Amino acid sequence: MNQCTAVAFLPPPDHVIALSAPGHRPEPGHVLCELGEDHENHENHRDDADHAAMLWDEGGRYGGAVWARWNGERTRLAPLPWCRALDPRNDACGLFAGHPSGHSWEVTDPTAEAITRLLAEQHPHLFPERREGGGG
Repeated sequence: MNQCTAVAFLPPPDHVIALSAPGHRPEPGHVLCELGEDHENHENHRDDADHAAMLWDEGGRYGGAVWARWNGERTRLAPLPWCRALDPRNDACGLFAGHPSGHSWEVTDPTAEAITRLLAEQHPHLFPERREGGGG
């Protein structure tokens, strides 16, 4: 499934503004939703329609990250534990526990896929896994 295309602009936190040098106010930044495009139709939980983007990993605390969650009415930051699902190669899902839609390995960024496809066509020697027959 394709990745959701929702974007949110987040203002810098007040403490970052307070620490910034005079005349060099930090600019708002944008985040892209990391969930599958069908997450807004998921009805198990109230927050499932919210878009989500990971802001930072809580490295010192076991098993969590801070996520931006937003919809048309509000934006909030939420510390959420990691999803514990593993793919067949034993790689962990890169989304939060209880996320709607597919796991991170099932979500494709259509822009990244288009760039990879173009590069593979122009430089097939760099992408042996994309050759007919799967490599070699």
